[in-house]
Amino acid sequence: MSRFSQFFHAYWKIISLLILVLITFLSLTPQADLPVVAGTDKTHHFIAYATLIFAVAFVKPKKWLWIAVFFFCWSGAIELIQPYVNRYGEWLDLAANTGGLISGFIIARIMAYICKKKTLVL
Repeated sequence: MSRFSQFFHAYWKIISLLILVLITFLSLTPQADLPVVAGTDKTHHFIAYATLIFAVAFVKPKKWLWIAVFFFCWSGAIELIQPYVNRYGEWLDLAANTGGLISGFIIARIMAYICKKKTLVL
């Protein structure tokens, strides 16, 4: 097993929890003005949720589907809560989050396959 693979197998729960906490904090902290960062708001949502699912999808534990559904529901809950904390909840944000979850899952599975193939060849 490669070091990359070992790292995710050892720490996927911690990685996922930290990213989830960070996304939640950044999504629900009231802002007077949004910070100026390259890319669009939807791109940021997409990348955040692709990053969130990556460790889970790479390891693919027995209950991975339930975890993915939880991430989707959490993202929807955040969008519903945002108007109450002086933020904007948008359906397009939820779509970007969902696209990120799907894409992150696919990328992680491809990476897991490549890591497994390299280990078998070596």
